[in-house]
Amino acid sequence: MPTDRFAVLTDAAINVLADLGMRGLTHRAVDARAGLPEGTTSAYFRTRKALIEAVVRRLADLDRADLVAGRLPAGADTPTGTVDDLDALAGSIAAVLDHWMSTARNRTLARYACLLEATHHPELRTILAHGESSRAQSRAMLAALGASDPEQAGDHLVACIDGLLFDRLAGAGARTAPPPGTAQNRADLAVAVATLLRAFAGRPPAPRRTGV
Repeated sequence: MPTDRFAVLTDAAINVLADLGMRGLTHRAVDARAGLPEGTTSAYFRTRKALIEAVVRRLADLDRADLVAGRLPAGADTPTGTVDDLDALAGSIAAVLDHWMSTARNRTLARYACLLEATHHPELRTILAHGESSRAQSRAMLAALGASDPEQAGDHLVACIDGLLFDRLAGAGARTAPPPGTAQNRADLAVAVATLLRAFAGRPPAPRRTGV
């Protein structure tokens, strides 16, 4: 468990959002979830907007750490040609997605709650900015894979992967896909991601496997 107060409070807020949604996010609810005296959260984050923005900063930091741990190209400074194995890259991305669907499921649900809140409250638009790092990373990966227009392809790839993640958590995929946190789920995600990478990088589809 994190020891600094910012991490303790924002992690508690993330869990409140995942369990109760945006309407359930109050200073008092965060205090209770964190096991801290009433008034602690409001002492650090005076307004609800400040609390939500702090949650987004925490989500961005944790997501960035996951991407680094997954050994994915870090950003726009990734040299072209440094991604040698598309399928291995797809496997790494699939592992991160599976983590966000299982161990870090609450974080993913909280992120969606924050993004939806921002569509109704323009003053929270800064929430949307935390996705820029993943877009830069996607553009770098596709540039390294030889995409003719990595800027556009990178943005499209992020949109498709976001859709895949949402489908597995809240859509029909939640009922039909392998259970999150399993080797089967990671393998299934890797197939989907590899297909997307090939399409956006302008590479031919993988050859079909034939039975013996």
